[in-house]
Amino acid sequence: ATRPAMASGEGRSTLKRCLGVLRDARNDSEQFAALLLVTKAVRAGDVDAKTRRQIFDAIGFTFPNRLLTSRQPPAGCPEHTFRALGLTLLACFCTDPELAGHSQILNKIPTFNDILVSPCDPDSTSMIDDVYQCLSAVVATARGPRELVTKGTVSALCQAYVNCGYGSDRALALLLGLLAVAEAKCWQRDAPHLLAVLSKLSDDFLKTEDMSKFELCEVLPRFIPLSPPLTRDSQGCECLQRLYKGLANILGSKLSPSQRDPALKLAACLVQACGSEWIPAGSAGSKFLALLVNLACVEVRLTLEEPDPLEVEGKKEVVTACYVLIEMGIQECLREEEPLLEEVQKMQLLRIMEEAFGAVIFYLRQIKQEELQDPFIFASVRILGAWMAEETSSLKQEICELLPFLVHYAKKLFKEGSPAASLPQPELVSTEGSGLPQDALRFLLPGFCHLTAEDRPRDILISEGAPALLCEYFLHQWEVLTSKPESLTPLTSTEMSLQTTCGIFLNLVVTAPDLIRRDKTFSSLMDMLLKSLPLLLPQKDHLVLAANIATLGLMMARILAHSAVLQGTQSAKEFFGAAIRFLSQAHTAQADAGSEGLAMAVSPAYVGAWADTRELWLLGMQALAGCVPLLPWLPQAILQARWLESLSELLTRVAPASVDFELVAAFQGVLVELAGASEPCRDVILSHHGAEWANLYGMAALEQCLSEQ
Repeated sequence: ATRPAMASGEGRSTLKRCLGVLRDARNDSEQFAALLLVTKAVRAGDVDAKTRRQIFDAIGFTFPNRLLTSRQPPAGCPEHTFRALGLTLLACFCTDPELAGHSQILNKIPTFNDILVSPCDPDSTSMIDDVYQCLSAVVATARGPRELVTKGTVSALCQAYVNCGYGSDRALALLLGLLAVAEAKCWQRDAPHLLAVLSKLSDDFLKTEDMSKFELCEVLPRFIPLSPPLTRDSQGCECLQRLYKGLANILGSKLSPSQRDPALKLAACLVQACGSEWIPAGSAGSKFLALLVNLACVEVRLTLEEPDPLEVEGKKEVVTACYVLIEMGIQECLREEEPLLEEVQKMQLLRIMEEAFGAVIFYLRQIKQEELQDPFIFASVRILGAWMAEETSSLKQEICELLPFLVHYAKKLFKEGSPAASLPQPELVSTEGSGLPQDALRFLLPGFCHLTAEDRPRDILISEGAPALLCEYFLHQWEVLTSKPESLTPLTSTEMSLQTTCGIFLNLVVTAPDLIRRDKTFSSLMDMLLKSLPLLLPQKDHLVLAANIATLGLMMARILAHSAVLQGTQSAKEFFGAAIRFLSQAHTAQADAGSEGLAMAVSPAYVGAWADTRELWLLGMQALAGCVPLLPWLPQAILQARWLESLSELLTRVAPASVDFELVAAFQGVLVELAGASEPCRDVILSHHGAEWANLYGMAALEQCLSEQ
């Protein structure tokens, strides 16, 4: 902080004389005497901005540098006299923001750190004050935080705080400032020291019984890292246990809003960092989790059911924290393996959450056009998306009435770009790979996927232009996914969004084929699907997305069979070639443990993803069968792929009992269409004992088709 200006003209003239002596001094003794007077004035706060600059112009950094490195104090003075004088001058200079970021100050950071971690005697407290003043000024500069982190100040501040030495409260304040602007870098470099601070804070949080407990609720979130997870470290786990116990004590008591809000925010911060892992299993843990979600729902209802604009404005931060807790509640109610909640608790919480979501919907229906940029609207839409994704039967009427707003909001953010969603949002799922800072649609897609399977919500979505928006979104997300193929990792949010959007389109293909025919957007989508599958299929780790794109493309091709792009074009042939590879390579012959023969099995490359691709594979087989009579060039493409030969060989080698009915029906559906549409295909099937294995597998329709001349 800037020190008070000089109080008297006499003081100014004395300081002026000292500055003159500093400039004209003939030896160290004269300089030292003048410096003593200058630093005395500085320490007394008798220096204004102009005078500070005069001091700097008179002595620059040279004198303070010499003082800091001098080891021999004047006779009869304490050992650190020169050092203390140098620090006082630097602290004085640092009150000028321009000087605080100077390299001559930044290169003193190691010296500042040494002083903070050195034993403190009563005579050196002024040195520590000066160090903290310098560091506070450096933090506020552009380069300062980076320099402090790389030069070890975080560990020095942590040690100063944990040791409870002089000025430790200022060490904590500086740590909070550094974590606010460089959290990831601080944890990367100094995780053990920061954990030591968290350990002390969590211990204080558990033990203290006064108002400082609630003040710690405000401080603690800064020391809970998203990465590395605290649950991986024994010290981190101990901290989490103390925080759980401390929060259980607080939230189990009668609280005022000013006490409850920081506790809810701390709990939300723990959920963001650790999910529900910090809550112990057992009766006490399940009651605490239910209480947390209950309190969050009550807070949401109180704030949003009868929204007073001013009151909502002041509560947005805590309601956003409540959204995080409610999302955890949704996930825990769905959890089947080692659930924290009992079935009765789950049913109770679902009812309570339904009431809270009624309030969220009510609030969103009041939103005016000019409020759409508000990050709180984004958070509210996001949490509603999480509810719509899982709870498909409740609040159906209210959600249908809100759909026009949701489509409009998602479209506005997607088309125009928005600062709203680029602000930090409460996240239980990583946003890595999203590619869109304004991606409200990502959170609505699972709910839309459920809704497009039902008549009324589907009609609303179609009338509001959702299909065209989803097509544009799909094309954009595909560009994001393929822009850096070498850096692709499985299950980024982009890939999940593409898969879910495929699910929506599949619903529309089945329930609204006329829309696919008449809406030109789907022609663009078809074109993109034709080009994307050959690119995607050879890549590892993207089989589920490839299955979605293959199946969607095949099902759309049945509807758009007369479009120019499907009339034997190069892109159509490449797509169907890739689709045939996807369908034909899914099964293989494998040694049967129960006999000496071979059994039909899912191919090794498909096993890991089969739970997510099995239904798509069956749908894809049906769609391919439907395409055969509509696309005259397709049987020849299948012959060129030699699928009929490999399928005949597979069915001949394996035991018929190992092939389930659905699989037999899927193979027969394609084979019947091929045999009926193409004489060469029929000949290949017959020449590979098709009549025999058709009889063996009970493929009556194929048998009949092959027996006809």
